[in-house]
This record gives sequence, C-alpha cells and structure tokens, in this order.
Amino acid sequence: MSVKDEIRQYVRAKKDLFIQVNDDIWSHPEMGFVEFESTKILQEALKNEGFEIKTGLAGIETAFSARWGSGKPVIGFLGEFDALPALSQKVQGTKDPVEKGACGHGCGHNSLGAGTVAAVVGLKDYMQAHNLPGTIIFYGCPGEEFGTGKAFMAREGVFDEVDINLAWHPSTTTRVGGTSSLANLCVLFSFTGTAAHAAAVPHLGRSALDACELMNVGVNYLREHIIDAARVHYAYHDVGGPAPNVVQPTATTFYYIRAPRADQAREIFERIKDIAKGAALMTGTTVEIKVKNACNDIVVNDTVSETMAAAMAELGDVPFSDEAYAFAKEMYPSLTDADKSGIARSLAIYLSPEEAKQQTENLISDKALGYKNLHTTMPGSSDVGDASYIAPTAMLNVTTAILGTPGHSWQNTAQSASPIAHDGLLYAGEVLALTAVKLIESPETVQKAKDELYSITGGKYECLIPADVQPEP
Repeated sequence: MSVKDEIRQYVRAKKDLFIQVNDDIWSHPEMGFVEFESTKILQEALKNEGFEIKTGLAGIETAFSARWGSGKPVIGFLGEFDALPALSQKVQGTKDPVEKGACGHGCGHNSLGAGTVAAVVGLKDYMQAHNLPGTIIFYGCPGEEFGTGKAFMAREGVFDEVDINLAWHPSTTTRVGGTSSLANLCVLFSFTGTAAHAAAVPHLGRSALDACELMNVGVNYLREHIIDAARVHYAYHDVGGPAPNVVQPTATTFYYIRAPRADQAREIFERIKDIAKGAALMTGTTVEIKVKNACNDIVVNDTVSETMAAAMAELGDVPFSDEAYAFAKEMYPSLTDADKSGIARSLAIYLSPEEAKQQTENLISDKALGYKNLHTTMPGSSDVGDASYIAPTAMLNVTTAILGTPGHSWQNTAQSASPIAHDGLLYAGEVLALTAVKLIESPETVQKAKDELYSITGGKYECLIPADVQPEP
C-alpha cells in the first residue's frame, strides 16, 4: 500500500469522529477568546487519541496545545475554532437563523479545527505504525477573526520550538496558498473632552466627537500620500451619546491600518498618531491611543508549499459525495448575480476556460489546483503571518462551499456543517498529514525551508502588539 493510500485509510477509519467534532463546534458557535465549549470539544477528542494537552497558552484561557511523539522535526498544526457575530444559520439553502442575532461559523473555523484534528490523528497513527521519529503539536489558536490570537501566542514564544507550521482554511477552491497577506494594526483612538450645554454654554465644552471627526478628515487626506496597497478604515465605538444639545465629552474610533509589510503598517500608524494628536490639540481634548491587537504579513515559503502541492497531487481531486452535490444544488439559488460573476475569475488563474466551465457547472470545485507563488498580497489579514515569521509555513485551501459563496456569509455558515464541508475537511486532513510525512522523511527539505525563511526575514520577528497589551474578547 502506498503512503498516500495508508494516510487516507487512517483518516477515513475515524471520519465519524472528525465529522462529529466539526458539527459539535458548529452547534456551539463562540466568539474569539470565549470559545470555552469549542476548545473543550477539541481537547477531549485529542486527549482520547493519546495527545498530551497543555492549556492556557500565552495566558489565554482557550488557547492550548496537544502534543504527541518525540524528537525532530517538530511539526506544528494551526487549528482555529472561533465564530462570527450575527451569522447564525440552519443547514439549508434559505436564510433562517438557528437563533436570531447569534453568532455562527460563517468562515468555517469549525471545519478548520476538525480537519486539523483529522490531520494530526491520521499522522499519529501512521507514525506509530512505522515507528517514525518526530513531534506533532496541534495548536488550538483562539480569536483569529477579531483578536489575532496567534500573534499573542507568537509574542510569548509559543511557536519557538516548531520546525515547520502547517495550516489550512475552508474555501471554494482547493489549492496551496501562494499569496501573502496584509499586516494589520488594530488601534483604538479614544478622545476625552468636557461636557456642556450645546446651546447655553457651548464655549465651556470641548467636544471629543469633533476630535474624532477632525481626525477622520485628516486621515482621509493622508490616503493620497501612502502607498497604493495600504488600506485604512475605521468604525465608531463611541459617539459620546445620542443628545445633540450636549457637547460630547467622550468619543472613540477604531482603526484598521493595513499594508503589505509590517514596517509599512507601522510607519503609517506613526503618521496617524500625529493626526490624532493634532485633532486633540485643535479641540482642546486629550487622546489615548491603544493598540488592541495586530498581525504581521504572511511569509510565503516555496519549499513547504511545493511539498504540500506534491502531497495534494498524489491524493488527487477532492472526492465529494452525491450528498454534497445535492446540497450544492440546494444552496446555489441563494447566490446573487454578483456572487456568480466572480466564479470564472477565481478559477482562471489555475484552469483552462473549458475546465473552469466544467467546474462552474458542477457547482463544487473538486479540482486539486496545486501551487503557484503569485507574488501578490491578498486583500485581507491573518494572524498566521506571525507564525510564518517564526517557522516555515504553508497554507492549504480546501473546498468546503460551492463556487461563488461569499465570505463571512450566512451561506458559509449553512455549508460549514453540510456534506460539502464534511468531505472537504477529511481531504484537508489527508493533505496535511501526507505533507508532514514527506517532511519527516526528508530532513534536507526541512532545512531548505528554514534556509528560505532566513533569506527572507534574516531570522528576525517582531510582534506588532506592544508587550503590555493583553487579548480581549
């Protein structure tokens, strides 16, 4: 029996366990850093499979590791499990929340965690059977969506012993990630002024809301003078109150400051801080500037990514079931014309027009698309970036939703506990496990990956989160 067939056999032998983990986490959606039930489900599954559990990593109650084996290499697997607000949804093709206003797994992190469990359990069973050396560590990484949990973990040295990091994410296509991500500083600017009657004694007031608005105007002028690839956006967290006849004594605006590299984001942040201070001076208020969380850009590693692509090629296309295709037909009418129009573009990078047409007609993309380093930056951020600075990292995407499914949507939630996600997460587990076997059996590849990372970073990693900032729900 080939290695890939044996890995597949080990994963499929326990598929009911992995699907149950997926559906249990989906049924208990929780926001970042309060994923108490989700982390319990993952820990129990891994403990029952012989993994040693360590909790409270980096002082985060829901962060944990599950370790098996000994010696080198140390292969880290990055698991997530947090949900998104207001995306509760039943497993069906029409919009209907399980609980109105509740959170839901609109980014498929329940499948991400369960598929990573499949990977480490399948790998462990293979290593046991063949008496292979090496250490497997499943990292339970909380708060990816709004909290950059991995960045806090990286800052505290959680990943320092790792030789290689492997990760995956649910998607609408199956490929090895070949793009970086935007570094991101998430910052609160809180202004404090003086309340006063806005008609009787306005001269006695100092408006914090005015300060926020002046700051936002200043930042809008700044946009002309920063690099094109940067993104700066904001939302009000506090507008000082609902009464127009009161000079608002407090106001807070929350900024995301993104750029392709961490040093670029940091430079833009320094300029925005000056704008905030200027707004405070203009209004006679004071400003408190607090980094809430942050993450670095992803360092793409060709060596590990090509190894992962080789594993994917051996396993072939994703074997979706008849039940998955039936559910795809149920979901498709929920997509808008705009959703559908983007399908061809997403496939054009990897497939011929004829192949793309066939995938589109099937609704589910089952093709293993391989790896291309696109030398571009995706228009989003991920805390996988911090882990990728510490150890060579590869990121896998696997189809768990139909083509055209919008990200962070109720349609994503609906599909994250469907047969499509079940088939996808098992395949993800197989690719990750087979990739790890290839690395364990080739120390020279591991060293090559490390040398590649060093050539890019110079062995330097600096967390963008200040040392005194702690994670918050």
